[in-house]
Amino acid sequence: MGRLFWKSFAAFWLALIVAGVGVGSAVWVHRQASIDEASERLGPRISFWLDTTETVLAAGNPDAARRLISRWGQRHGVPPVLILDSQGRDLTGNRLPPPHELDSIPANARRSVVAANGQRYEIMIHPERLTHERTDRKPPSLLVPLSAVLIASVAFSALLAWYVAKPIRALRRAFDAAARGNLDARATPSMGGRRDEIADLGQDFDRMAAQLQAQINAQRRLLHDVSHELRSPLARMQAAIGLGRKNPAQLEATFDRLELESQRLDTLVGELLTLSRLEAGANGHLERLDLMELLTDIAGDAQFEARAKGRDVHFESTGEAWAMVQATPLQRAFENVIRNAVKYTAEGTTVSIKASACNSELSVDIIDQGPGVPADDLPHIFEPFHRGGDERSAQGFGLGLAIAQRAMKAHQGSIEANNEPGGGLRMTLRLPLQNHADKA
Repeated sequence: MGRLFWKSFAAFWLALIVAGVGVGSAVWVHRQASIDEASERLGPRISFWLDTTETVLAAGNPDAARRLISRWGQRHGVPPVLILDSQGRDLTGNRLPPPHELDSIPANARRSVVAANGQRYEIMIHPERLTHERTDRKPPSLLVPLSAVLIASVAFSALLAWYVAKPIRALRRAFDAAARGNLDARATPSMGGRRDEIADLGQDFDRMAAQLQAQINAQRRLLHDVSHELRSPLARMQAAIGLGRKNPAQLEATFDRLELESQRLDTLVGELLTLSRLEAGANGHLERLDLMELLTDIAGDAQFEARAKGRDVHFESTGEAWAMVQATPLQRAFENVIRNAVKYTAEGTTVSIKASACNSELSVDIIDQGPGVPADDLPHIFEPFHRGGDERSAQGFGLGLAIAQRAMKAHQGSIEANNEPGGGLRMTLRLPLQNHADKA
């Protein structure tokens, strides 16, 4: 049992003890009052003695009543009933108890009767017999309710403390497993059917572990892909060097190949550094920028390149879009997506770029008329070094869209990819904007 269990147990127990003692004491006092009241009520034999004596006096004569009381006195040792005449003398001639005892006899233990001879008598239960014949009920001990409260509170507190501490122990085991590197550990299965904040915490842990596991797997894949991408140009450079040594006449071609491969390596390393900075969340210099103007410049450059390849770019914008942004990563994001569209749109077709600023958000739709992306590949095209099964994987390192997504995310924006019904791919980029009242 952990410390949380004992703390919860002690808190619950003390609270239940205080409440139980209060309730138990109130019940005990009430029962005491009920017992005292019941002790004042007469038992069945006392009622019988009074009824019988009253009947004999009313229907017979004092002598008959005297003989009846004498017989009862012989049987019980003390005459159960006293019959007092108008002068306060006992009809049987017995010695009367002290006056204070007679005065203490309750009203329901005495009666006034007119005998058959016309005289009035007062009959009452003898104080000694009244004491013996009262309802015999011993007052309950205060230990009884206190013991019941103690046992019930211990059981309930232990159960409640166990209920609270059990999922905490499950969470602790899951955290220990994660700390040892076992990211497959999950806390939710140990929660059972709980539906409370602790169960929510377990679900949060499971999501965290799943995300960590996905990130670590992504890093491993990235390391593998980087090693592969670096190995290919290095292998070609080594092959070129080998050919140059065997055939000195081809030194010029060898140098050209080495220069080309070194440029590819430089481009790859630069993109990897950009991706790394974006994933690390490094904050660059922020500047106030007109995004519509930025898009216009990028679209103009893309149009120049597209026309050289027998393609075209059409740019359309509405509204103003000012924001505090990191210019270089954001420019890379737009440029990568637009150049991708130009590269894969069919020859003789046009890439459509529609930018609109509305409700403090910039929305940019980039639509090409290429082969699109297989549905199975759509969720993965933003992963580094991802190459699908179509012609889009023929060139490049597969880092452009990954950089674009990280750049948009760094600006609290988003990027989505969807196939167009008639063919082609639609890339939608959204970016929150600032108040553009001050555009200077």
